[in-house]
Amino acid sequence: MFPKNAWYVACTPDEIAEKPLGRMICGERIAFYRGPEGKVAAVEDFCPHRGAPLSLGFVRDGQLVCGYHGLVMGCDGKTREMPGQRVHGFPCIRAFPVEERYGFIWIWVGDAALADPAKIHRLEWADNPDWAYGGGLYHIQCDYRLMIDNLMDLTHETYVHASSIGQPEIDEAPVSTKVEGETVITSRFMENIMAPPFWRAALRGNGLADDVPVDRWQICRFTPPSHVLIDVGVAHAGHGGYHAEPQHKAGSIVVDFITPETETSIWYFWGMARNFQPQDTELTARIREGQGRIFAEDLEMLERQQKNLLAYPERSLLKLNIDAGGVQARRILDRLVAAERQVREGSAA
Repeated sequence: MFPKNAWYVACTPDEIAEKPLGRMICGERIAFYRGPEGKVAAVEDFCPHRGAPLSLGFVRDGQLVCGYHGLVMGCDGKTREMPGQRVHGFPCIRAFPVEERYGFIWIWVGDAALADPAKIHRLEWADNPDWAYGGGLYHIQCDYRLMIDNLMDLTHETYVHASSIGQPEIDEAPVSTKVEGETVITSRFMENIMAPPFWRAALRGNGLADDVPVDRWQICRFTPPSHVLIDVGVAHAGHGGYHAEPQHKAGSIVVDFITPETETSIWYFWGMARNFQPQDTELTARIREGQGRIFAEDLEMLERQQKNLLAYPERSLLKLNIDAGGVQARRILDRLVAAERQVREGSAA
């Protein structure tokens, strides 16, 4: 139940720096590695000789060598050679379109003919020296749509993240939801409140007082297949809130790339990009550590939620106004999946 004709974040460059990486993406077992001239490559993680995972092999001169019997695989999925054997008649395995961009490696698991790199989600902050970024990866046992629901409705912060970013005022602030094409936006603004612990630390990191009232904002943007970027921050009250000048606020973009592994498991690439004190590497490390703890607090809730849903498949979930962002995101995903299914069925006929 996920679109396949889309670009997903598959891994980060450091994950293939030393050896191939085996990872399942949208139900496909894939081996990632650096091919000729260091260009990233991705092929089916299946040696055509004996079915061994190619990701357990190694890279030699830009070629992927199976760690079982030494079969050499090309980036195009064609067998190149094998010690003492004639293998040019071996069937090809699948090669996947991949691109390295914005500090991530992206993969297209659907129809390769439709894989246009121009469709990769643009990250304005990624190559901008005025911004700093720190992030990580979690492997979570839940449907990718549950994580989208979680991120498009931040009401849970008051309860799941009570010691870091949660506060009662989140519950009290009205939520606005709108759809622009295939983008869903939910917004919440809070005025003249005290900042929670994480944001007090961020204010201090930007050289601002942390013991005065602030205006706080949360603007969540979903774009398919499963990207959620959240514009968040606080500004000293009375200076324009979200529109305050930089010297009065601490704002960031919470980066969430949710890549399905299976129907009930995901690779969750999380991070935070900020445009204040970008040269302060110690601040980047502190924010990354704090954010990592915050996201870790979601893990048990999402995994236990998934277990409940599997145990009680006949039960329908209730929908409130705070769920509108997730509901609209699911409608977009349903349309995309249905359109792909219709194309496949038409081709089969």
